[in-house]
Amino acid sequence: MKVMYIRVSTTHQSTERQEYAMPEGIEKVYSEKISGKDTNRPELKKLIEYVREGDVVYFESFSRISRSLPDLLNILDTFDKKGVKWVSLKENIDTTGATGKLIVGILGAISAYEREINKERREYGYRKAQEEGRVGRPKSEVTEAFTEAYQEWKRGEITATKAMQKCNVPKATFYRMVKEYEGR
Repeated sequence: MKVMYIRVSTTHQSTERQEYAMPEGIEKVYSEKISGKDTNRPELKKLIEYVREGDVVYFESFSRISRSLPDLLNILDTFDKKGVKWVSLKENIDTTGATGKLIVGILGAISAYEREINKERREYGYRKAQEEGRVGRPKSEVTEAFTEAYQEWKRGEITATKAMQKCNVPKATFYRMVKEYEGR
């Protein structure tokens, strides 16, 4: 069976262009207007559940299946495991031949490389931030306004709420500063 998957990101976009590119002989169409940021898409799930060995899934481009390379590879791997072939019309790539399978292998290698590079960059950035003292929440400094408000509050001259307003800090910050101040 020949199946077509059509997706646009927003409700005001039209699926016309993808419908126009639809090859002859399509027997079933799954169409939706939803973001491709993840795989939580009702029509895509129905498509994956519906297709079976020997079917061919057509889509306009890889970006219509997924915006994420790891998600794209997982979906294509699911098709492969079910014995389902696929055809990307825009990229002119399919798994009916060896070249398409090679391309998917290359995309998988690029995806793994990309994940490793991003991991290394995150680790480098975190270490650099640690060295520069930029990790964690900055400590609230005990200011003159806090000291004055704290003393008035302790003497019972103002409420804690009024003290927080006077030193312009939220409740949690105020009590954290009180604890630090009293622990000196």
